[in-house]
Amino acid sequence: MTTPPRMAEGRRALGLWRDPVARGLPVMLAGAVVVAAGAGLACAPRQAAVPPAASGREAAETREMPGRLARDRVAMVAIAGRLTEAPVSATGRWRIDEQGGRAALVKGRGGEPWRVEQKNGLLRVAGEGGDATPWREGPFVARPLDNALLRYGNRRFRGALVFTATDSGVMVVNRLPVEEYLRGVVPLEMPARGPMDRAALEAQAIAARSYTYRRVPSGVVNEPVVGFNLVATVQNQVYGGVDAEHPVVNAAIDATAGQVLRYNGLLADAPYSASCGGRTAVPSEAWRGVTDDSYLASVDDVDPRTGRPYCDISPRHQWQAEFDEAQLQDIVRRALQVSGARDPRPAAVQEFSVPARSRSGRVARVVLRTDRGDVTIAARDIRALLRDARGAILNSTYFSVDRETRGRGRLAGLTLRGVGHGHGVGMCQWGAIGRSRAGADARAILRHYYPGTVVGFAD
Repeated sequence: MTTPPRMAEGRRALGLWRDPVARGLPVMLAGAVVVAAGAGLACAPRQAAVPPAASGREAAETREMPGRLARDRVAMVAIAGRLTEAPVSATGRWRIDEQGGRAALVKGRGGEPWRVEQKNGLLRVAGEGGDATPWREGPFVARPLDNALLRYGNRRFRGALVFTATDSGVMVVNRLPVEEYLRGVVPLEMPARGPMDRAALEAQAIAARSYTYRRVPSGVVNEPVVGFNLVATVQNQVYGGVDAEHPVVNAAIDATAGQVLRYNGLLADAPYSASCGGRTAVPSEAWRGVTDDSYLASVDDVDPRTGRPYCDISPRHQWQAEFDEAQLQDIVRRALQVSGARDPRPAAVQEFSVPARSRSGRVARVVLRTDRGDVTIAARDIRALLRDARGAILNSTYFSVDRETRGRGRLAGLTLRGVGHGHGVGMCQWGAIGRSRAGADARAILRHYYPGTVVGFAD
């Protein structure tokens, strides 16, 4: 599931802050012996350092791809932050260098565990035998050799891993070509695998690529100031590395290599969500400070043959949420905190009402009448504030009040009944699966959810 770019929120979520400038004396950790460069002592022959990148810049990668794309953009995906140490290894030969390739720090043979540690804003690489490099400002870059894959924690990743010291620990960023990044995104974002789902998977690949390209510049570019373009969560797109990949999904990605959505000749943004409930939403119904682009219109998503939404095959198409008196009071407290109230104490809720709906039929605002006054919650905050007992956000804003329980002149309980799952903007993923199974191809699916767009190439 995707959201508009909220880089500051993503940074807060991972504890990620600006990269320090890379510098420091060359140090090699060869085999099990830490050796200062020039000392002439090592258990293995010294390997030539990777040539320095051009002043902290990363070029687009050129490589053979199964699909039509030969030259690709490079994505910087934040996969972890706020770590005291980051475990790293590989499936084969690999190395850790200072950024820019000025010095080799570790030469790994695969399998042996290493860790990047942080202390007082500095980094070092340490092994199980007590070997460690001196503390340096970093960043450090782990790169695979031959056909190896890097491991961070229990997951394997393509491309390189960049380790940066932040104010709150170690930040880990996966740097890799966009086409390879998508292999770890599409299977987690769309639960489709059957032969009749191929068109939906291709549509998802194109939408995810468009969303990514809007956030990853082309050509030779300065590395982003914050150290990454994307976060590997629903903040942007869920990303799981190599272990998330699936051959059916990879085939759909390869078949659409380099293809994106364009609107009036420009690269289109392409948010999507799990299930729209029968009608998609416009951006302003879900997020603050956004414009309602013409290609992100609210569109009907009902199958004319059955009269039912294409997404009614979703396991979360219909849902209900229940709140007791204490939870209702806590909703009031959270709403007051969001509004900046000086005294955000819980208050007894006397009435819960839905005074307005949006153009798509979703709840535009909620009003809670309390013994301390009315509290209004805008559409963009409803899902986050109406959390259940486990802290999970509300499935969607496409709901109605199903039942109320009263006692002592106040609400003692409330049941909401709704449809859909997610923000509802752009492509409905379960709807796309339903359309694919009904015979639509990928371009027809995309034309419906992003009206006025065409499929083309970004670069």
